[in-house]
Amino acid sequence: MATPYHKKSTGNQRNEAREALGHLQLRKLQPEMIEAYYGNACEKLSARTVQHHHRLLSEALKHAERRGHIGRNPCSLAEAPSPRKRIMRTLTPAEVETMLEYAADNQFYPVYYTAVSTGLRQAELLGLRWRDIDLDGLSLSVSRTLYKRRGVCIFKEPKTKGSSRRVTLTPKLARFLREYKREREIMYLERGKILSLDDSVFANDKGKPLDPCTITHNFAKIAKRAGLGQVRFHDLRHTFASIMLMKGAPAKVISECLGHASVAFTMDTYSHLIEGMQEDAMALLDEALPPGMVENKEGVSI
Repeated sequence: MATPYHKKSTGNQRNEAREALGHLQLRKLQPEMIEAYYGNACEKLSARTVQHHHRLLSEALKHAERRGHIGRNPCSLAEAPSPRKRIMRTLTPAEVETMLEYAADNQFYPVYYTAVSTGLRQAELLGLRWRDIDLDGLSLSVSRTLYKRRGVCIFKEPKTKGSSRRVTLTPKLARFLREYKREREIMYLERGKILSLDDSVFANDKGKPLDPCTITHNFAKIAKRAGLGQVRFHDLRHTFASIMLMKGAPAKVISECLGHASVAFTMDTYSHLIEGMQEDAMALLDEALPPGMVENKEGVSI
């Protein structure tokens, strides 16, 4: 079953599919066989990963179909597993305060505070340079990201056009970052250096990029000590969105802050939060509208 893949994929993904289906001739490959492979793969892999296998396999078989090696792509008739939607964990304002109290003496506190104050992704936070932050204009610009690949931290441009964006800072965050910058400048001077606009906002004591994995694991420990349960670093982004919604911010504004592709995507992602706010919204509407007037059969208003 030697058909090429157009997109890059990991060796493990190719090997697993090859071991399960590679011994079969293309013309004998049936949808049931592919579904059986998916079922076995789901016992040791996540549904999302197996769905990725499905996309890779389907692409390869589409190529074979175009070349005339098979009459029809069997993947088009095979049902891939649907990834379960992970239950979103958001912190209440009181829980955010608790989390920050437990993180007060932590070296990554500036990252956590900025994360929950802006809704930026971890890669976007770690990619920030001082030139990206306008403390007087109360804004920051997302222009690059940082990812760790095979043990090496790499700076990249944002993946999508919507990800490159301007985000307004709260006055509290601006004051915090101003003081944080002042502390970094002093630290650099003590080491005979000058903090430049091209230096990363969040870096270690030597000015090197922070390790994303270290931040993730560190945050999980803080959340556990604070009694917040299983909270991920990424949940700070969801917390930002939920608090914005709770305070009545327009969905379009939240979508722009988060860098989502569309307002519809934002509404779908946080639909469960919006549904839970209907009663409160109706209570506000009830306060704003005057009572209705109804006439009885005698024409008297009641």
